[in-house]
Amino acid sequence: MERTVPSQTERRPLLRRLSPRPVEDDDQLSESAACHAHEHDTSHDASAGITSKVFATSFSFLLLGLMASTAGVFVLSPVGYLAGACLNEPIHRRFGQRGIAVIAPICQIFFTVLASIRYEPGEVDFLVFPLIIVVGNFGFGLLHGSWSAWAGSLGRRTNIVQGLLHGSFALGAGLGPFLAVWEAPWWQWWYVLLGAAILQGVVLCWAFRFEDGRRYHEASETSRPSEQHAASREPPVVRPRGALGYSVTWICAAYFLVYAGTEAAISGWIATFMLRARHANTQLAILSSSGFWFGMAAGRILLGLATDKLGIRTATVSYLVIAIVSQGIFTLVDHAIVSVIATVLLGFFLGPLFPFGIIMITRLLPKELHVRAVSLAAAVGKVGAAFGPLVMGSLVQSLGLLGSQMILLMILVVILLILCLSFKAARYIERDGETVDPTEHATG
Repeated sequence: MERTVPSQTERRPLLRRLSPRPVEDDDQLSESAACHAHEHDTSHDASAGITSKVFATSFSFLLLGLMASTAGVFVLSPVGYLAGACLNEPIHRRFGQRGIAVIAPICQIFFTVLASIRYEPGEVDFLVFPLIIVVGNFGFGLLHGSWSAWAGSLGRRTNIVQGLLHGSFALGAGLGPFLAVWEAPWWQWWYVLLGAAILQGVVLCWAFRFEDGRRYHEASETSRPSEQHAASREPPVVRPRGALGYSVTWICAAYFLVYAGTEAAISGWIATFMLRARHANTQLAILSSSGFWFGMAAGRILLGLATDKLGIRTATVSYLVIAIVSQGIFTLVDHAIVSVIATVLLGFFLGPLFPFGIIMITRLLPKELHVRAVSLAAAVGKVGAAFGPLVMGSLVQSLGLLGSQMILLMILVVILLILCLSFKAARYIERDGETVDPTEHATG
């Protein structure tokens, strides 16, 4: 009796294993469904739209910029930020993003209330102000790390939303000094900040009202089967014990340290350089300082679209090269108006470089490590921002204003080298057996 050989169709299993596919979403600002399937749960009034969260977090970053520029830079500033960065992940696991929306504004309210009472230049109570800043920066660290990590996990609109958040911060930093002295006693501005902090708490609690600890755990677990962030396949520096086990965290931390220090040094010394080296009047010097921040805000908001078109790697290198040229013009061309234009261009093209580091972390690390990695790396950047102006002051004393600007020019070149190092670290990553470059395409 002849044996019947089953055909290939008959041997095919009835149930085939299909690779997970991300859920399509019709919201332009929606998060990647593979990582954020909980956002599409309709059992909680559509779980608070992504658009409301973008608005709430942008307002939060605007207030952060206002407070940062009003309070100024103190050496103790990074202490509170570092504490917030270390506790950010535990708060997320216990209370979720809703916990951040409650705890951080309370810290800022406490800070503004005490600052309006204690902040009196020339008085003994002024010595208490740096200690109060530690509390305010604890909330700063929670908000900055949380919302940056959240925006970095968005889908097609990651670059745009990151630009909105950090552009709002730069806008607040540029407006703060003007508004603080706008024909009113200094303490009244703190009352305005107090009202804004209360409003921020209400808006954030509404936008993230359903995002508790359980939802945070569900989002992390949902992302694992279809994880597209392939750094988990990359051999870590040491056996992984969290975010610090991966080289991308350390590279981005070094990047933030140098970048934030340079940004603070430039913004803090532009007015002095214009007054002493360019012999500009006071109004023009203030205009150049604010123009740097306004240019940075515009660059972060507007260049997100260009980054989507060019790809992150090409765009960021191009922006940094133009920024280096602008710094060179600012340093070498002895003309006040040209210097003002150069500072605006410098801020415009430096602006998108900070969000780029956030995007690199969220693309190259598993989702459950995003909050911790972003918070720690950004906290290192806060250290750079605190000490950058101090280092710049030492350079001015030893090298003069022109020599210190040349040092800043060389530091921008160092940032370019760190960028190239991060691209090299990210270039060859195994993803489902295929070598890809996650920095090549901006939309992820």
